[in-house]
Amino acid sequence: MNKQAYQFSYDVYDSVNDLNEQDAWLVNEAREVTADAYAPYSNFNVGAVAKMASGEIVAGTNQENASYPVGLCAERVLLSSAATLYPNIAIDTIAISYHNMNGESKHPISPCGMCRQSLAEYEERVKQPIRLILSGMEGKVFIIEKANSLLPLSFGSVDLK
Repeated sequence: MNKQAYQFSYDVYDSVNDLNEQDAWLVNEAREVTADAYAPYSNFNVGAVAKMASGEIVAGTNQENASYPVGLCAERVLLSSAATLYPNIAIDTIAISYHNMNGESKHPISPCGMCRQSLAEYEERVKQPIRLILSGMEGKVFIIEKANSLLPLSFGSVDLK
């Protein structure tokens, strides 16, 4: 037997005020776009804003549905919009934030498993890592240099060959 370990590191900032100007702007945009989420069932509004390699900005919000499993997370809405509007253009950075209408929004959130898979696939498709900035409406901010760091031992296109 051979034991393996997986680790990754990420940067932790005390608040958005500690970020550089561009990152702070993206986080504030993600926080603002949470107001556009359609989340009448969970009351958990999520916003994601991406800066494309071309400089364009794309946003996405979670979209729930009465048939609960068919809703879409903000990250996948954003990735779909980016791929449609700017085919084959890499995403440099995505800021993700949330507003919990039933409680506090004081710590960073991380993409769900389905979104992690979608982010990893997008990175693979455009052959460039996506930098993630994770936050709440206030409090600490996490920066992760590559989205696929969140999905060790991922399943991808190479597995289908």
